Amino acid sequence: MEQYISHLKKYRQLAELTQEELANKVGVRRETIIRLESAKYNPSLKLAIDISRVIGAPIEDIFEFPEETVL
Repeated sequence: MEQYISHLKKYRQLAELTQEELANKVGVRRETIIRLESAKYNPSLKLAIDISRVIGAPIEDIFEFPEETVL
């Protein structure tokens, strides 16, 4: 699984949403939000877009995927 850096918690708090509220708005369980915040779950593109829209921040600000070196 590709590693990434999650800034979801910071942006969720700026949007004044609890984990439960965000989960309900994007149609997932609270446990999924917990795993996303700790970078233990790689979000689907649809979920990342939904979170971005609810939070009001670009996907690339919420989820930072470091560039990989191509060999």
